[in-house]
Amino acid sequence: MAWDLVVAKDDLRRTEFRDVEPPPLEDGQVRLAIESFALTANNITYAVFGEMMKYWDFFPGPDGFGRVPVWGHAHVEASAHPDIAVGQRFYGYWPMSTHLTVRAKPSKSGFTDIAPHRQHLAAVYNQYQAVGDDDGLEAHKALLQPLFITAFLIDDQFEESGFHGARSVILSSASSKTAIALAALLKKRGGVAVVGLTSPRNQAFVEGLGFYDQVVPYDDLASAPIAAPAAFVDFAGDAAVLGAVHNRFADELKASILVGGTHWEAPRGGGTLPGPTPAFFFAPDRMAKRRQDWAPGEFEQRYGAAWAGFVADAPRWLRVERGQGREAIQAAYLAQVDGGTAADAGVVLRP
Repeated sequence: MAWDLVVAKDDLRRTEFRDVEPPPLEDGQVRLAIESFALTANNITYAVFGEMMKYWDFFPGPDGFGRVPVWGHAHVEASAHPDIAVGQRFYGYWPMSTHLTVRAKPSKSGFTDIAPHRQHLAAVYNQYQAVGDDDGLEAHKALLQPLFITAFLIDDQFEESGFHGARSVILSSASSKTAIALAALLKKRGGVAVVGLTSPRNQAFVEGLGFYDQVVPYDDLASAPIAAPAAFVDFAGDAAVLGAVHNRFADELKASILVGGTHWEAPRGGGTLPGPTPAFFFAPDRMAKRRQDWAPGEFEQRYGAAWAGFVADAPRWLRVERGQGREAIQAAYLAQVDGGTAADAGVVLRP
């Protein structure tokens, strides 16, 4: 039986499984069976910003409910497209479901879903990459690749701006996977101190990564000896943390970049803050800019080189926790909503 896991848009803890009957395929359509997907804080961010950033629009749900997007792998179960064969495997953006039907337009590396309801959305999410058999790193790729590309683009923006003149780059939610990826890239680039803000329970893990020059518990932010001027990248989405950084550095804060919402239930906003106006970072816009700036294929070459080294190192610090079936998926989702997943764990689920 095919099913969707749907989430109430006004209460992210209210979930339901809805049995569905996949419709017959029209010419050009392909039905994929979802094999596995990663579940991280990033997926909760998709739900939190589902209306504002249109994440709910990718996989429409019944009235009042949404289907949370996830990244993972699937294979073609049925095809009405002459160039896409049953059994082919693809990596990409899926709902928390057993199946997805797409209107496929083949590309050099896979296909693009050209279904009408997805055409107003960021193109990068509509692209699916052909893959072979599991190379042993497939779970780590699903967990980290969508987060790493955001980190890669932020790192690139910092390099282009000369770090905005900062001596330190401060990352909140330093144990989150996107922050870890950015810290690794900044550490490798050099020229600036990489400072991680984290909770006491995650401090030892963050220090052990080797990517941060300095790890500061949130409560010590006001007094910690952090070099100024500084730039801030906010992965927490917590107004108290944002306010504390702005009040600590004021005019010595040269950039304030909002990325995620790992502290998604914390108050947002916070009124007028000293220093720069916080600016939301939207990775697809930066990617589109660099594809225009650089020669054809250069983006893929630069990104691929950075990604290969990072994912090869990932098993050192990230262990994979696996689950299968409705109950396991629902439990893992609710644990992620409540921030209950250990920092050194990555959850990969099979429908």
